[in-house]
Amino acid sequence: MISVTNKTLQDLEFHTILETIANKCNTEIGQQKAQQIVPFSNKEQLLFELYQTSEYVASYSNNNAIPNHGFETITKDLHFLGIEDSFLDTTSFKKIAHVAETANTLLLFLKKFHDYYPKLNQKALTIESTKEINKAIDTIFDKYGEIKDSASPDLVNIRRNMQVVRGKINQSFGTALSQYNSSGYLDDIRESVVENRRVLAVLAMHRKKVKGSVLGSSKTGSIVYIEPEATLRYSRELNELEQDEKEEIIRILKQLTNVIRPYKSLLEDYQNFLADIDVISAKAKYANTIKGILPKITEEKHLYFRDAFHPILYLNNKAKNEIVHPQTIELDNESRIIVISGPNAGGKTISLKTIGLLQLMLQSGILIPVHERSETFLFDRILTDIGDNQSIENHLSTYSYRLKNMNYFLKKCNSKTLFLIDEFGTGSDPELGGALAETFLEEFYTREAFGIITTHYTNLKILANELPCAINANMLFDEKTLEPLYKLHLGQAGSSFTFEVAQKNGIPFGLINRAKKKIERSKVRFDKTIATLQKERSKLEKTSQTLKEEESKAREESKKMEGINAKIQDKLERYQELYDANQRLIYMGQKVDDISEKYFNNKDKKTLIGDFLKMVEIENSKRKKISAKEKKVKEIVEKKIIEEVKEKVEEIRVEKKEKKIKAQKIEAEKPKVTLKVGDRVRMNDGKAIGTIDKIEKNKAIVNYGIFTSKVSVDQLEYIQPI
Repeated sequence: MISVTNKTLQDLEFHTILETIANKCNTEIGQQKAQQIVPFSNKEQLLFELYQTSEYVASYSNNNAIPNHGFETITKDLHFLGIEDSFLDTTSFKKIAHVAETANTLLLFLKKFHDYYPKLNQKALTIESTKEINKAIDTIFDKYGEIKDSASPDLVNIRRNMQVVRGKINQSFGTALSQYNSSGYLDDIRESVVENRRVLAVLAMHRKKVKGSVLGSSKTGSIVYIEPEATLRYSRELNELEQDEKEEIIRILKQLTNVIRPYKSLLEDYQNFLADIDVISAKAKYANTIKGILPKITEEKHLYFRDAFHPILYLNNKAKNEIVHPQTIELDNESRIIVISGPNAGGKTISLKTIGLLQLMLQSGILIPVHERSETFLFDRILTDIGDNQSIENHLSTYSYRLKNMNYFLKKCNSKTLFLIDEFGTGSDPELGGALAETFLEEFYTREAFGIITTHYTNLKILANELPCAINANMLFDEKTLEPLYKLHLGQAGSSFTFEVAQKNGIPFGLINRAKKKIERSKVRFDKTIATLQKERSKLEKTSQTLKEEESKAREESKKMEGINAKIQDKLERYQELYDANQRLIYMGQKVDDISEKYFNNKDKKTLIGDFLKMVEIENSKRKKISAKEKKVKEIVEKKIIEEVKEKVEEIRVEKKEKKIKAQKIEAEKPKVTLKVGDRVRMNDGKAIGTIDKIEKNKAIVNYGIFTSKVSVDQLEYIQPI
């Protein structure tokens, strides 16, 4: 059973996570339930909740999306349903019908796709599925939520009579309208509606000439609204029928309420089920935004969060388009306690909070943003001491408050506890406070508790180095600029870079030297050694990263060259096969030519046939019988080779065509020479050169020596004299 105090929830800002999840809920009850999420005390329930959320996340990437689960709250309606002789109104039945229909649709869906959503279906199996609620409501209400005429025999008769009476009202009103309008008693608008009743718009001067009931007048008093006497009787009859309708509807609603009343507890189950699904859906949406997953949960005491993000910081930085730095941290029986040191503003506290918040979220049934190969186990207690906890109400100083908190830690700490302490030992005299912090750390270590602390105290760094199952860690810094890299490195303590940071911020070098002389020489040397080691570590990190990138590039290039080499080799083999096949055909052609010439000379058919048979037998002796499969493969290869040859021929043809077009274009761009008798010319597409003997009407007689030809001048190309 996990124990987490309100202080831990506040320290880790767990309420911010819950608010974000609540805002993603569709229903009011879902929002309330999301705000009330706390760590699970039962491991089976926790795993069940985590698997459900994980299944819902998976629904975003498959073709079987989970149906809508939104609904209006029916808590008050169910309360009235529980009161004897009470009845629900039309709106209540609409909401109840929607809740029942939505719940049953979801239950049937999860049953149908139980292979995709086994845990969600397991939850659904605890809820009864029934159509009786909607069936009873649909008998009374239409699809628009209005009560049907057929809801009862009496209601049918009442509404039929109402229609008849309305017809009589309209008829009698029409007669009166025509009569008084022809008499000139009515205003131009003729009629209006007052209190949902048709009235005549009578001019005030003629009001006494129109019989009926006065229901009002215009603002100026020039028009009086009168319901004709002829329609009054029918209006009173309609009022009585409307009253009968209201009474009959109340009777019907009471009867329907009594039918639905036995399903009160089932409707409560439906509402709770849909609200739970709403919270699971909100957690799945949240997991999508932070890239949350379900890491492996082991029985062994091993916490390994790889590439872990602080979810609040991740979303804030994402909104600002800023980089978020993931952290990798590991706790197990061999390294139960990690002491993180280094200068301020390097990310120590964020690393601490990241681990605590992610563990808390996971044990509350929320997926967390870590690498898929991460794993953890479940703690019974999470204890935190983060930030300045000065208590004004109790008149306690920061150090007094922290001592009180340490006392609580000592009472509760055991082998299944995760403790997180920021700036351990601060608030008092450095030497005395450091000594007490060292004692506390030894006690936590003896109890085999798991924990992470941040500190500037050298004695705590030394203790972490001496204890077999404790380990130092530091936040990496750039060795030149002293800018934080926000990367946690396990296995080495961090320097506070006290004097280096002071020098960077412009403190005179003389003052820094005086300060160094005021403290123990060994402490300065120790801090300097750590700083040097961190700088070396930073250099190694950069070199390692560069080598990895170069290795990756070299591997990609090698793979690419292997692919190109394989393709070239494949082509060479195919061209060799084609060449061999062509050589064979040439050889056979030569043999056939020799046999043909021999027959031409001696006309001996017997010898001819014998030579042919001999040649065929020799060729067949070289062949081997191949299977149908090999024949098919050979045909495919030959077909592929032929296609490649065709493609090559086509490429050459296109290339020649392009060259020809280019040549024609160049030729066309050449300046035209006006031809005259005696010029040496040739045709544009010819090679023979002649001399023009005569030009008549754009036609030239060209003398080629042996013959003459009549050609269009446009088809001739001028040749420069030698």
